[in-house]
Amino acid sequence: MQRSVSSAKNVYRNLLHYQKPPTAATVTWQQPPCDVFINHRGIDTKKNVAGLLYGHLKRLKLRPFLDNKNMKPGDKLFDKINTAISGCKVGVAVFSPQYCKSYFCLLELVRIMEAKKKVIPIFCDVKPSELIVKDHWRSPKHELDRFQSALDEAKFTVGLTFDSSNGDWPEFLMTATEAIIENLIEVEEEEQQKILVQLN
Repeated sequence: MQRSVSSAKNVYRNLLHYQKPPTAATVTWQQPPCDVFINHRGIDTKKNVAGLLYGHLKRLKLRPFLDNKNMKPGDKLFDKINTAISGCKVGVAVFSPQYCKSYFCLLELVRIMEAKKKVIPIFCDVKPSELIVKDHWRSPKHELDRFQSALDEAKFTVGLTFDSSNGDWPEFLMTATEAIIENLIEVEEEEQQKILVQLN
């Protein structure tokens, strides 16, 4: 039986605030800068899918990362993004018609995949088969290969599809949120198991 968003959120919060026994003094426990890193092409999705999903997760007291929401003047762009990716538990890749034209979207995706993060693809107004890396930037072949490899891995991960012109927005946000929370719970449980193994 699938958890409701409310009950899954409570389970995740309990896991997030799990306190290790005093004997775990050697294990550093720090909350990541974000729970969920939202990788997206702003021109397509910042004002709809990515922006709405970010707002919905914030209302649930989770910690999503969306570039224009989490950065301020003076922040070092790549440092902030790299820290968010390395610290996040789940990546959400919002694929859209213009996604593959963005060098930075693909670079973020590569970093998420190479960091072995759990990834939830959302195919918004685009089919997986339409996502192809083309060299718009005169990049070296090895870099294009990394982009395509990360893209292929994401395309063959079970995700969500959404038609922004005809789709049911509340239903989509609920479904996406449930998927994110379920994955957060899985990642948190795996991390706690690793800690317990280290302590024994």
